[in-house]
Amino acid sequence: MSVWNDLLFGFSVALLPINLLAAASGAVIGTIVGVLPGLGPAGAIAVLLPITFGIDPSTALVLLAGIYYGSMYGGSITSILVKVPGEAASVVTTLDGYQMARQGRAGPALAIAAIGSWVAGTFGVIGITFLAPMLAKAALTFGPPEYLCLAALALLMLPQVTGGAIWKSYALVALGVLIASVGQDPTGGLIRFAPDFIPSLRQGIDFVPVVMGLYGVAEVLRSAEEWITTSGRPEHVTSTPKLAQLWPSREDLKRSAAPVGRGTVLGFFIGLLPGPGNIISTYISYGLEKKLSKHPEEFGKGAIEGVAGPESANNSATAGQLIPLLALGIPFSSITGLLLGGIMIHGIVPGPRLIVDHPHLFWGLIASMYIGNVMLLILNLPMVGLFAKLSLLTPRLLTPLVLLFCIVGAFSINNSLMDVWVLILSGCVGYLLQKAGYEPAPLVLGMIVGPMLEASLTQTGLIIEGNWLQLFSRPLTAIMLALMAAVLLWPMLSRVRTRSKKLA
Repeated sequence: MSVWNDLLFGFSVALLPINLLAAASGAVIGTIVGVLPGLGPAGAIAVLLPITFGIDPSTALVLLAGIYYGSMYGGSITSILVKVPGEAASVVTTLDGYQMARQGRAGPALAIAAIGSWVAGTFGVIGITFLAPMLAKAALTFGPPEYLCLAALALLMLPQVTGGAIWKSYALVALGVLIASVGQDPTGGLIRFAPDFIPSLRQGIDFVPVVMGLYGVAEVLRSAEEWITTSGRPEHVTSTPKLAQLWPSREDLKRSAAPVGRGTVLGFFIGLLPGPGNIISTYISYGLEKKLSKHPEEFGKGAIEGVAGPESANNSATAGQLIPLLALGIPFSSITGLLLGGIMIHGIVPGPRLIVDHPHLFWGLIASMYIGNVMLLILNLPMVGLFAKLSLLTPRLLTPLVLLFCIVGAFSINNSLMDVWVLILSGCVGYLLQKAGYEPAPLVLGMIVGPMLEASLTQTGLIIEGNWLQLFSRPLTAIMLALMAAVLLWPMLSRVRTRSKKLA
């Protein structure tokens, strides 16, 4: 079948009433999650994973994906109205969006954010439609050596883009891989790091309680600390924009067109790389628009380009990050790692065979994203006032609900108190990481990619009979080994160049 026939088949799946309801629910929940500061899409998906256990896999994935891309737009609402980014990718939007709101132009800012998100999201889904099947066909040639090098490359590249000291990020990656190795060896059956007095560890540590703790519980602890130590609250919105006031002028549309286009293309390709592409792309887009603008002095004072570019890049990168997940089965960020978990709990393994073995799931998801992006545009413009009020919920009301949901969700995975203890411990660790300025994404990615890295390492050793030089004789592995060398050597070369310039 051609791509168009496949897409029509996907729409026949996505237009089922239950899947339409899932897409709409995911878009609404995702927008609310984006509006509520702190939890973020990763924590929300982790908390809501248990409710997908008993529903159809395609419906579950449509719901989780809706939360993912819905939260990308939702974060812009509070960023613009009250200067409180709902999630990390919306931080850049506060720079000019909030200034526009203070000038009485919240309506155009919100409308451009919605329109840019829709354009970028639709372009991103078109990219998935045509690129993911091509990448999946190429990936059918992948064997254990290729998966070994790909997993190692992902783990090496992520710390390069998460910010902070690289060695700290690598330490978190190593910790994540170590946690993933707890339990039974998948090849030899040996029990590792599981003492006799904790028999439940023999089954390994589930990554869902760990992620819920690192994001959800850690944010609860941070909010509780902030509530105790300060009486400060987000600035309140003095007036809520009406639907008739949301439309930008012709001049606003003219100034926003090019930034939306550039942000869309830029975000999509950055989303294909390991790491938090939706966050990185917003900073790069903002810097690019400021550099290309004829009025760079307006940036930071209410330039509409400063909203249009980053918001488009954010949503386009969200779609781009789904391509490695669906085509290769490799999550390049903690959020796509959670989506991977949402698929795997139904006994389905994403990868090159996903399109062939589960076409209803793959094409149904893609079709639902076309529909979901339109739903977001329709839902969010008239409901801006409601979402702005949700952002003013006090931590005293919000944090107990989040904590309760985390505990119930962790326990329901295996009906085990051990998972609750893992949740609490992970929350404490996540809180300490936040206090120290660490990003937990490398740890999460290490946990997710670790089992595949270990299994492919063992299988590769058997295939090549211990002669690791054979990896250089395989074209794909040789290319990825060269990329790994470049990733490791580039920071060193940059430091040498910086020092030589200073000496000169």
